[in-house]
Amino acid sequence: MIVSTLKALVHAKEKGKKLTPMDLAFTQGTFQRVRSFLPKWEKAIAEHKATYDIQIKNNKEYLKKLKKAKLYISHFIQVVNMAILRGELQASVRTGYGLGIADSRLPSLNTESDVIEWGKNLIDGETARKMSGNSPITNPTIAVVKVHYDNFMEAFKFQKMLQKNHTRALTNLAELRNEADELVLSVWNEVEDTYKELPEDLKREKAQEYGLVYVYRKNEIGPISLFKNSESRIFNIL
Repeated sequence: MIVSTLKALVHAKEKGKKLTPMDLAFTQGTFQRVRSFLPKWEKAIAEHKATYDIQIKNNKEYLKKLKKAKLYISHFIQVVNMAILRGELQASVRTGYGLGIADSRLPSLNTESDVIEWGKNLIDGETARKMSGNSPITNPTIAVVKVHYDNFMEAFKFQKMLQKNHTRALTNLAELRNEADELVLSVWNEVEDTYKELPEDLKREKAQEYGLVYVYRKNEIGPISLFKNSESRIFNIL
């Protein structure tokens, strides 16, 4: 419907530019409203599409960085658990990473929040261990984990910004939608009013030049409408 509304307004604008006020089937006041509103509507549609496209395009790279961060976080915890199992580290070392002292299971990394929380826990915990003079965990080291965690965090913040931009564009489009539909309906109502005295066939032919098409459903005596203010018509875009 958004694209159809755009086509209808563009069509109305072109008719208004080509025809003299005497020949135009809708008023000059409505024509001026169309000319004034159309750039805003076109801009809103373009911004909505642009913000959506860039968000989708960026999402593939974002998911790769999220997957990488999960991988290194889980590997680091597995290395810690294996060192505890071999007796190289005390089980109490887990508490420094926010893990339960007897919990050898990997924590949930199913959500972005999980990855953010556990990445920070490991970085803070391992930094504190090294500052206390303890030997660092290796394969992977926390430095490597941090590289992938930071890459993910940067991508996460960028993706959230893109989502915010898209939401703002969608809201703007929604706010203009009623005005766009009302304006299209005004054009078509005025077109109908201009040709109301003509024979039915000629009226339809004239109205069709403005994108107004009557469609009858099977077994129905009268036409129907897609618009709430027009109970006897249905409008299509040519």
